[in-house]
Amino acid sequence: MADLSAMEKKLAEYKCDTNEAVKLKLVRFQEDVEDDSTTFNPEYTHQVFGDDEIVFGYKGLQIQLFYTAGNLNTFFRIIFSSKVTEKFDCVEADDIEGKIREIIPSGFSTNIDNFISSLEKEANFKPFGTLLHTYSVHNEEAGEDVTYQIYKADLTCPGFRDYHERLQTFLIWFIETASFIDVDDERWDYFLVFEKYNKDGATLFATVGYMTVYNYYVYLDKTRPRVSQMLILPPFQGEGHGTQLLEAVYRYYMSLPSVLDVTAEDPSDNYIKLRDFVLSKLCQDLASFSSEKLVQGFSQEMAKEAQLKFKINKQHSRRVYEILRLRAVDMSNPAQSKAYRLDIKKRLISPFKKNQRELTKMKKCLRPEELSNQMSQVDLMVQHETLEKNYQQLVSDYRRIIERLAEA
Repeated sequence: MADLSAMEKKLAEYKCDTNEAVKLKLVRFQEDVEDDSTTFNPEYTHQVFGDDEIVFGYKGLQIQLFYTAGNLNTFFRIIFSSKVTEKFDCVEADDIEGKIREIIPSGFSTNIDNFISSLEKEANFKPFGTLLHTYSVHNEEAGEDVTYQIYKADLTCPGFRDYHERLQTFLIWFIETASFIDVDDERWDYFLVFEKYNKDGATLFATVGYMTVYNYYVYLDKTRPRVSQMLILPPFQGEGHGTQLLEAVYRYYMSLPSVLDVTAEDPSDNYIKLRDFVLSKLCQDLASFSSEKLVQGFSQEMAKEAQLKFKINKQHSRRVYEILRLRAVDMSNPAQSKAYRLDIKKRLISPFKKNQRELTKMKKCLRPEELSNQMSQVDLMVQHETLEKNYQQLVSDYRRIIERLAEA
Protein backbone atom coordinates (compact mmCIF):
# COMPACT_ATOMS: atom_id res chain seq x y z
CA MET A 1 0.00 0.00 0.00
CA ALA A 2 2.87 2.36 0.82
CA ASP A 3 4.42 1.69 -2.59
CA LEU A 4 1.06 2.36 -4.25
CA SER A 5 0.66 5.64 -2.41
CA ALA A 6 4.16 6.74 -3.43
CA MET A 7 3.43 5.83 -7.04
CA GLU A 8 0.17 7.82 -6.96
CA LYS A 9 2.04 10.86 -5.66
CA LYS A 10 4.62 10.60 -8.42
CA LEU A 11 1.95 10.22 -11.09
CA ALA A 12 0.02 13.18 -9.66
CA GLU A 13 2.99 15.35 -10.63
CA TYR A 14 2.05 14.70 -14.25
CA LYS A 15 -1.39 16.29 -13.96
CA CYS A 16 -1.73 19.72 -15.60
CA ASP A 17 -4.43 22.37 -15.33
CA THR A 18 -5.47 22.95 -18.95
CA ASN A 19 -6.74 26.48 -18.22
CA GLU A 20 -3.11 27.34 -17.49
CA ALA A 21 -1.50 25.03 -20.06
CA VAL A 22 -3.36 26.37 -23.10
CA LYS A 23 -1.53 29.45 -24.41
CA LEU A 24 -3.38 31.61 -26.94
CA LYS A 25 -1.84 34.45 -28.92
CA LEU A 26 -2.80 36.91 -31.68
CA VAL A 27 0.39 37.66 -33.60
CA ARG A 28 1.02 40.87 -35.56
CA PHE A 29 4.82 41.04 -35.50
CA GLN A 30 7.49 38.34 -35.38
CA GLU A 31 8.60 39.46 -31.92
CA ASP A 32 5.07 38.74 -30.57
CA VAL A 33 5.83 35.01 -30.80
CA GLU A 34 8.35 35.17 -27.94
CA ASP A 35 6.63 37.99 -26.05
CA ASP A 36 4.80 36.49 -23.07
CA SER A 37 2.82 39.70 -22.57
CA THR A 38 0.84 38.95 -25.74
CA THR A 39 -0.21 35.52 -24.46
CA PHE A 40 -3.63 34.92 -22.89
CA ASN A 41 -5.30 31.88 -21.38
CA PRO A 42 -8.77 30.43 -21.85
CA GLU A 43 -11.55 30.75 -19.30
CA TYR A 44 -12.89 27.27 -20.01
CA THR A 45 -11.35 24.06 -21.32
CA HIS A 46 -13.94 21.49 -20.22
CA GLN A 47 -15.40 21.00 -23.70
CA VAL A 48 -12.00 19.83 -24.93
CA PHE A 49 -10.40 18.18 -21.89
CA GLY A 50 -13.36 17.14 -19.73
CA ASP A 51 -15.11 18.59 -16.69
CA ASP A 52 -11.99 18.43 -14.50
CA GLU A 53 -10.08 20.57 -17.04
CA ILE A 54 -7.02 18.40 -16.42
CA VAL A 55 -4.69 16.44 -18.69
CA PHE A 56 -2.45 13.68 -17.46
CA GLY A 57 1.01 12.67 -18.55
CA TYR A 58 3.08 15.84 -18.73
CA LYS A 59 5.19 18.25 -16.69
CA GLY A 60 5.80 21.85 -17.72
CA LEU A 61 3.06 21.55 -20.32
CA GLN A 62 2.23 24.29 -22.84
CA ILE A 63 -0.44 23.83 -25.50
CA GLN A 64 0.35 26.68 -27.88
CA LEU A 65 -2.30 27.97 -30.26
CA PHE A 66 -1.05 31.08 -32.04
CA TYR A 67 -3.05 32.97 -34.65
CA THR A 68 -2.06 35.65 -37.12
CA ALA A 69 -3.94 38.73 -35.97
CA GLY A 70 -6.05 39.25 -39.07
CA ASN A 71 -6.72 36.11 -41.09
CA LEU A 72 -6.23 33.84 -38.04
CA ASN A 73 -3.83 31.43 -39.74
CA THR A 74 -3.05 28.97 -36.96
CA PHE A 75 0.06 27.50 -35.35
CA PHE A 76 -0.28 24.53 -32.99
CA ARG A 77 2.48 23.06 -30.85
CA ILE A 78 2.75 21.03 -27.64
CA ILE A 79 5.85 21.51 -25.48
CA PHE A 80 6.68 19.96 -22.10
CA SER A 81 9.64 19.32 -19.83
CA SER A 82 8.80 15.69 -19.10
CA LYS A 83 6.35 13.02 -20.24
CA VAL A 84 5.11 10.16 -18.07
CA THR A 85 6.01 7.47 -20.63
CA GLU A 86 9.67 8.46 -20.23
CA LYS A 87 9.62 7.45 -16.55
CA PHE A 88 6.95 4.76 -16.18
CA ASP A 89 6.07 1.70 -18.20
CA CYS A 90 2.46 0.84 -19.04
CA VAL A 91 1.21 4.37 -18.28
CA GLU A 92 -0.25 6.35 -21.17
CA ALA A 93 -0.31 10.13 -21.46
CA ASP A 94 -3.51 11.81 -22.66
CA ASP A 95 -3.77 12.40 -26.40
CA ILE A 96 -3.69 16.20 -26.44
CA GLU A 97 -3.11 16.52 -30.17
CA GLY A 98 -6.13 14.37 -30.95
CA LYS A 99 -8.37 16.52 -28.76
CA ILE A 100 -7.11 19.79 -30.28
CA ARG A 101 -7.52 18.48 -33.82
CA GLU A 102 -11.21 17.94 -33.09
CA ILE A 103 -11.81 21.69 -32.68
CA ILE A 104 -9.35 23.45 -34.98
CA PRO A 105 -9.77 23.17 -38.76
CA SER A 106 -7.16 21.50 -40.93
CA GLY A 107 -4.49 23.61 -42.57
CA PHE A 108 -2.81 24.74 -39.36
CA SER A 109 0.96 24.94 -39.13
CA THR A 110 3.19 22.98 -36.74
CA ASN A 111 6.38 24.69 -37.91
CA ILE A 112 7.06 28.03 -36.22
CA ASP A 113 9.18 29.32 -39.12
CA ASN A 114 6.38 28.66 -41.59
CA PHE A 115 3.94 30.40 -39.26
CA ILE A 116 6.18 33.46 -38.98
CA SER A 117 6.52 33.53 -42.77
CA SER A 118 2.72 33.61 -43.06
CA LEU A 119 2.73 37.01 -41.31
CA GLU A 120 3.87 38.52 -44.60
CA LYS A 121 0.50 37.59 -46.12
CA GLU A 122 -1.38 39.60 -43.48
CA ALA A 123 -0.92 42.72 -45.61
CA ASN A 124 -3.25 41.10 -48.17
CA PHE A 125 -5.98 40.38 -45.62
CA LYS A 126 -9.04 42.63 -45.82
CA PRO A 127 -12.24 42.49 -43.74
CA PHE A 128 -15.14 40.49 -45.13
CA GLY A 129 -18.50 41.94 -46.11
CA THR A 130 -20.03 45.40 -45.89
CA LEU A 131 -18.74 48.17 -43.64
CA LEU A 132 -21.43 49.21 -41.12
CA HIS A 133 -19.65 51.43 -38.61
CA THR A 134 -16.29 53.07 -37.87
CA TYR A 135 -15.27 54.33 -34.45
CA SER A 136 -12.12 55.12 -32.49
CA VAL A 137 -10.82 54.34 -29.00
CA HIS A 138 -8.05 56.34 -27.35
CA ASN A 139 -5.03 54.23 -26.48
CA GLU A 140 -3.43 55.72 -23.37
CA GLU A 141 -0.21 53.75 -23.75
CA ALA A 142 0.34 54.79 -27.36
CA GLY A 143 -1.09 58.27 -26.80
CA GLU A 144 -3.26 58.11 -29.92
CA ASP A 145 -6.70 57.14 -31.17
CA VAL A 146 -7.05 53.67 -32.67
CA THR A 147 -9.60 53.07 -35.43
CA TYR A 148 -12.01 50.12 -35.43
CA GLN A 149 -14.55 48.98 -38.01
CA ILE A 150 -17.60 46.73 -37.88
CA TYR A 151 -18.61 44.67 -40.92
CA LYS A 152 -21.54 42.45 -41.82
CA ALA A 153 -20.50 39.33 -43.69
CA ASP A 154 -22.03 36.18 -45.13
CA LEU A 155 -20.82 33.00 -46.79
CA THR A 156 -20.84 34.56 -50.25
CA CYS A 157 -17.72 36.52 -49.23
CA PRO A 158 -14.67 34.72 -50.72
CA GLY A 159 -12.63 33.03 -48.00
CA PHE A 160 -15.09 33.79 -45.23
CA ARG A 161 -16.16 30.19 -44.57
CA ASP A 162 -12.58 29.10 -43.81
CA TYR A 163 -11.92 32.25 -41.76
CA HIS A 164 -15.07 31.65 -39.69
CA GLU A 165 -14.02 28.07 -38.98
CA ARG A 166 -10.82 29.42 -37.43
CA LEU A 167 -12.58 32.26 -35.61
CA GLN A 168 -15.25 30.12 -33.95
CA THR A 169 -12.64 27.97 -32.18
CA PHE A 170 -12.26 30.84 -29.68
CA LEU A 171 -15.85 30.24 -28.53
CA ILE A 172 -14.85 26.91 -26.98
CA TRP A 173 -12.32 28.68 -24.75
CA PHE A 174 -14.44 31.64 -23.65
CA ILE A 175 -18.14 30.68 -23.66
CA GLU A 176 -19.06 27.97 -21.17
CA THR A 177 -21.78 26.30 -23.27
CA ALA A 178 -20.47 27.20 -26.72
CA SER A 179 -21.20 25.13 -29.80
CA PHE A 180 -20.37 25.53 -33.46
CA ILE A 181 -23.15 26.64 -35.78
CA ASP A 182 -24.37 25.17 -39.06
CA VAL A 183 -22.88 27.64 -41.51
CA ASP A 184 -24.75 26.06 -44.42
CA ASP A 185 -27.97 27.60 -43.07
CA GLU A 186 -28.36 30.84 -45.01
CA ARG A 187 -30.35 32.52 -42.23
CA TRP A 188 -27.18 33.28 -40.25
CA ASP A 189 -25.83 36.85 -40.17
CA TYR A 190 -22.24 37.51 -39.14
CA PHE A 191 -20.95 40.78 -37.66
CA LEU A 192 -17.20 41.27 -37.32
CA VAL A 193 -15.04 43.84 -35.49
CA PHE A 194 -11.56 44.72 -36.77
CA GLU A 195 -8.81 47.06 -35.64
CA LYS A 196 -6.88 49.05 -38.23
CA TYR A 197 -3.14 49.25 -37.52
CA ASN A 198 0.04 50.20 -39.35
CA LYS A 199 2.93 47.91 -40.14
CA ASP A 200 5.87 49.02 -42.27
CA GLY A 201 3.78 51.84 -43.73
CA ALA A 202 0.87 49.60 -44.71
CA THR A 203 -2.62 49.48 -43.16
CA LEU A 204 -3.47 46.06 -41.76
CA PHE A 205 -6.50 44.65 -39.95
CA ALA A 206 -6.65 42.65 -36.71
CA THR A 207 -9.62 40.56 -35.61
CA VAL A 208 -11.23 41.96 -32.43
CA GLY A 209 -14.46 39.98 -32.04
CA TYR A 210 -17.71 38.95 -33.65
CA MET A 211 -21.38 38.13 -33.29
CA THR A 212 -23.65 35.61 -35.00
CA VAL A 213 -27.38 36.26 -35.40
CA TYR A 214 -30.03 33.82 -36.62
CA ASN A 215 -33.06 35.11 -38.49
CA TYR A 216 -36.23 33.37 -37.30
CA TYR A 217 -39.44 33.76 -39.26
CA VAL A 218 -42.35 34.91 -37.09
CA TYR A 219 -44.84 35.97 -39.76
CA LEU A 220 -45.00 35.55 -43.52
CA ASP A 221 -43.15 38.81 -44.05
CA LYS A 222 -41.44 39.32 -40.67
CA THR A 223 -38.29 37.99 -39.04
CA ARG A 224 -37.00 38.03 -35.48
CA PRO A 225 -33.18 38.08 -35.44
CA ARG A 226 -31.82 36.22 -32.42
CA VAL A 227 -28.30 36.87 -31.16
CA SER A 228 -26.64 33.48 -30.78
CA GLN A 229 -22.97 34.08 -30.00
CA MET A 230 -20.99 37.17 -29.12
CA LEU A 231 -17.30 37.34 -28.25
CA ILE A 232 -14.77 40.12 -27.89
CA LEU A 233 -11.31 38.54 -27.75
CA PRO A 234 -9.50 39.02 -24.40
CA PRO A 235 -6.81 41.47 -25.60
CA PHE A 236 -9.60 43.88 -26.54
CA GLN A 237 -12.00 43.41 -23.64
CA GLY A 238 -12.87 46.36 -21.42
CA GLU A 239 -12.47 48.90 -24.24
CA GLY A 240 -16.13 49.29 -25.19
CA HIS A 241 -16.12 47.10 -28.31
CA GLY A 242 -19.07 45.00 -27.13
CA THR A 243 -21.18 48.15 -26.80
CA GLN A 244 -20.17 49.36 -30.25
CA LEU A 245 -20.90 45.97 -31.80
CA LEU A 246 -24.31 45.47 -30.21
CA GLU A 247 -25.44 49.00 -31.03
CA ALA A 248 -24.26 48.61 -34.63
CA VAL A 249 -26.22 45.36 -34.92
CA TYR A 250 -29.41 46.99 -33.60
CA ARG A 251 -28.95 49.93 -35.97
CA TYR A 252 -28.50 47.54 -38.88
CA TYR A 253 -31.76 45.73 -38.15
CA MET A 254 -33.54 49.04 -37.48
CA SER A 255 -33.14 49.77 -41.18
CA LEU A 256 -34.95 46.60 -42.24
CA PRO A 257 -38.79 46.84 -42.42
CA SER A 258 -39.00 43.03 -42.35
CA VAL A 259 -37.55 42.83 -38.83
CA LEU A 260 -40.04 42.73 -35.96
CA ASP A 261 -37.60 42.86 -33.03
CA VAL A 262 -34.20 41.56 -31.89
CA THR A 263 -33.82 38.89 -29.19
CA ALA A 264 -31.02 36.72 -27.78
CA GLU A 265 -30.57 33.00 -27.22
CA ASP A 266 -29.92 32.09 -23.57
CA PRO A 267 -28.16 35.40 -22.79
CA SER A 268 -25.49 35.54 -20.07
CA ASP A 269 -25.71 38.03 -17.21
CA ASN A 270 -22.94 40.09 -18.81
CA TYR A 271 -24.80 40.20 -22.11
CA ILE A 272 -28.02 41.30 -20.38
CA LYS A 273 -26.17 44.15 -18.66
CA LEU A 274 -24.59 45.17 -21.95
CA ARG A 275 -27.95 45.07 -23.71
CA ASP A 276 -29.59 47.08 -20.90
CA PHE A 277 -26.99 49.81 -21.38
CA VAL A 278 -27.19 49.90 -25.18
CA LEU A 279 -30.99 49.93 -25.30
CA SER A 280 -31.24 52.56 -22.55
CA LYS A 281 -28.78 54.70 -24.49
CA LEU A 282 -30.93 54.36 -27.61
CA CYS A 283 -34.25 55.03 -25.88
CA GLN A 284 -33.31 57.84 -23.49
CA ASP A 285 -34.18 60.56 -26.00
CA LEU A 286 -37.49 59.08 -27.16
CA ALA A 287 -40.55 61.18 -26.40
CA SER A 288 -42.36 58.33 -24.67
CA PHE A 289 -39.43 57.94 -22.24
CA SER A 290 -39.42 61.56 -21.08
CA SER A 291 -39.10 62.15 -17.32
CA GLU A 292 -42.73 63.27 -17.12
CA LYS A 293 -43.96 60.02 -18.70
CA LEU A 294 -41.53 57.75 -16.87
CA VAL A 295 -42.98 58.60 -13.45
CA GLN A 296 -46.46 57.68 -14.72
CA GLY A 297 -45.44 54.07 -15.21
CA PHE A 298 -44.64 51.75 -18.10
CA SER A 299 -46.98 52.33 -21.03
CA GLN A 300 -47.97 50.78 -24.31
CA GLU A 301 -46.70 53.96 -25.95
CA MET A 302 -43.18 53.18 -24.68
CA ALA A 303 -43.32 49.59 -25.90
CA LYS A 304 -44.61 50.64 -29.31
CA GLU A 305 -42.12 53.46 -29.91
CA ALA A 306 -39.15 51.31 -28.79
CA GLN A 307 -40.28 48.51 -31.08
CA LEU A 308 -40.91 50.71 -34.11
CA LYS A 309 -37.74 52.78 -33.89
CA PHE A 310 -35.20 50.36 -32.44
CA LYS A 311 -36.67 46.84 -32.86
CA ILE A 312 -36.82 46.38 -29.08
CA ASN A 313 -39.37 43.89 -27.77
CA LYS A 314 -41.78 44.66 -24.92
CA GLN A 315 -39.85 42.74 -22.26
CA HIS A 316 -36.64 44.62 -23.00
CA SER A 317 -38.34 48.02 -23.26
CA ARG A 318 -39.83 47.39 -19.83
CA ARG A 319 -36.30 47.03 -18.40
CA VAL A 320 -35.25 50.21 -20.20
CA TYR A 321 -38.20 51.99 -18.59
CA GLU A 322 -37.13 50.77 -15.14
CA ILE A 323 -33.57 51.99 -15.65
CA LEU A 324 -34.54 55.40 -16.98
CA ARG A 325 -37.23 55.87 -14.34
CA LEU A 326 -34.67 55.16 -11.62
CA ARG A 327 -32.53 57.91 -13.13
CA ALA A 328 -35.49 60.30 -13.22
CA VAL A 329 -36.85 59.84 -9.68
CA ASP A 330 -35.49 61.25 -6.43
CA MET A 331 -34.87 58.12 -4.35
CA SER A 332 -34.31 60.26 -1.25
CA ASN A 333 -37.95 61.30 -1.53
CA PRO A 334 -39.98 58.68 0.42
CA ALA A 335 -43.03 58.92 -1.82
CA GLN A 336 -41.08 58.65 -5.09
CA SER A 337 -38.88 55.88 -3.71
CA LYS A 338 -41.89 53.86 -2.54
CA ALA A 339 -43.71 54.29 -5.86
CA TYR A 340 -40.65 53.06 -7.76
CA ARG A 341 -40.07 50.12 -5.43
CA LEU A 342 -43.68 48.93 -5.62
CA ASP A 343 -43.69 49.27 -9.40
CA ILE A 344 -40.58 47.09 -9.77
CA LYS A 345 -41.68 44.53 -7.20
CA LYS A 346 -45.03 44.22 -8.92
CA ARG A 347 -43.16 42.80 -11.90
CA LEU A 348 -40.73 40.73 -9.84
CA ILE A 349 -43.52 39.10 -7.83
CA SER A 350 -45.22 37.60 -10.89
CA PRO A 351 -43.42 34.22 -10.65
CA PHE A 352 -44.40 33.95 -6.97
CA LYS A 353 -48.05 34.64 -7.79
CA LYS A 354 -47.90 31.93 -10.41
CA ASN A 355 -46.64 29.52 -7.75
CA GLN A 356 -49.53 30.53 -5.47
CA ARG A 357 -52.07 29.81 -8.22
CA GLU A 358 -50.51 26.42 -8.82
CA LEU A 359 -50.60 25.70 -5.09
CA THR A 360 -54.31 26.51 -4.96
CA LYS A 361 -54.89 23.92 -7.67
CA MET A 362 -52.76 21.40 -5.80
CA LYS A 363 -54.85 21.73 -2.64
CA LYS A 364 -57.69 20.06 -4.49
CA CYS A 365 -55.76 16.93 -5.40
CA LEU A 366 -52.82 16.47 -3.00
CA ARG A 367 -52.78 14.45 0.22
CA PRO A 368 -52.06 16.45 3.43
CA GLU A 369 -48.44 15.31 3.66
CA GLU A 370 -47.84 16.18 -0.01
CA LEU A 371 -49.46 19.56 0.43
CA SER A 372 -47.31 20.26 3.49
CA ASN A 373 -44.19 19.59 1.44
CA GLN A 374 -45.32 22.00 -1.29
CA MET A 375 -46.27 24.66 1.26
CA SER A 376 -42.75 24.65 2.68
CA GLN A 377 -41.40 25.39 -0.79
CA VAL A 378 -43.49 28.54 -1.17
CA ASP A 379 -43.16 29.92 2.36
CA LEU A 380 -44.32 33.54 2.29
CA MET A 381 -41.48 34.78 4.47
CA VAL A 382 -38.93 33.26 2.09
CA GLN A 383 -40.76 34.82 -0.83
CA HIS A 384 -40.59 38.29 0.70
CA GLU A 385 -36.89 37.91 1.50
CA THR A 386 -36.14 36.69 -2.02
CA LEU A 387 -38.20 39.48 -3.54
CA GLU A 388 -36.33 42.14 -1.54
CA LYS A 389 -32.97 40.61 -2.42
CA ASN A 390 -33.84 40.52 -6.13
CA TYR A 391 -35.04 44.12 -5.99
CA GLN A 392 -31.85 45.38 -4.32
CA GLN A 393 -29.67 43.50 -6.81
CA LEU A 394 -31.64 44.90 -9.73
CA VAL A 395 -31.35 48.47 -8.45
CA SER A 396 -27.62 47.99 -7.94
CA ASP A 397 -27.25 46.77 -11.55
CA TYR A 398 -29.39 49.63 -12.82
CA ARG A 399 -27.31 52.23 -10.97
CA ARG A 400 -24.15 50.99 -12.70
CA ILE A 401 -25.88 51.35 -16.06
CA ILE A 402 -26.98 54.88 -15.16
CA GLU A 403 -23.39 55.73 -14.28
CA ARG A 404 -22.28 54.46 -17.70
CA LEU A 405 -24.99 56.51 -19.41
CA ALA A 406 -23.65 59.63 -17.65
CA GLU A 407 -20.15 58.88 -19.01
CA ALA A 408 -21.27 58.01 -22.55
